[in-house]
Amino acid sequence: MGNNESGEEELWHRSLLGQGDAFGILYDRHRDRVFRHAYRLCGNHHDAEDIMAASFLELWRRREQVRVVEGSILPWLLVTTTNMARNRVRAALRYQRLLNSLPRSQEANDPAADPYRKYQNQLDQGLTTALNTLTAEDLHLVSLIVFEERTVAAAAAVLNLTPAAAKSRMHRARQRLRAALDGDTSTKPPTAPTPVLEGERP
Repeated sequence: MGNNESGEEELWHRSLLGQGDAFGILYDRHRDRVFRHAYRLCGNHHDAEDIMAASFLELWRRREQVRVVEGSILPWLLVTTTNMARNRVRAALRYQRLLNSLPRSQEANDPAADPYRKYQNQLDQGLTTALNTLTAEDLHLVSLIVFEERTVAAAAAVLNLTPAAAKSRMHRARQRLRAALDGDTSTKPPTAPTPVLEGERP
């Protein structure tokens, strides 16, 4: 009980048997990385916390479908987090369009009051916008390989790709990110967003 040194497969097996302490250890082990990943994708702390919580909820809700890759549930969690973040971004865009359509009585507070905060927000939003130019599968690859430093082979295994296909997709995803960060969004726009359910591959 409560052995923090247990292997992850053993912890996951114990979680499936209903041992809450094992699930708690897995949560403690991965929550920070899941949060950072969610933050990269959504660009703000509040949404990242919600996405992280939803990802762990999804981990439990879909526990029968979770695959342990290279002895860890983290890849599955990261894919789920990516899907959650994409769904949230789409919902936020719909909400923003609704807000923009409403009549305004007064302008918001001056955003230049804190220049550092404004600059940081622009950077965060720029990265989030660039990541959102990727297809769901490419975003999964970038997340696993670039942000979580997984090998191409491990990321390919998670996404059911060959290593060669994963490498080729990564090359194209890097080009797209570079173009988006340089402000060139006209370069081969991605196909329409792929609707995905949390915990499932597109």
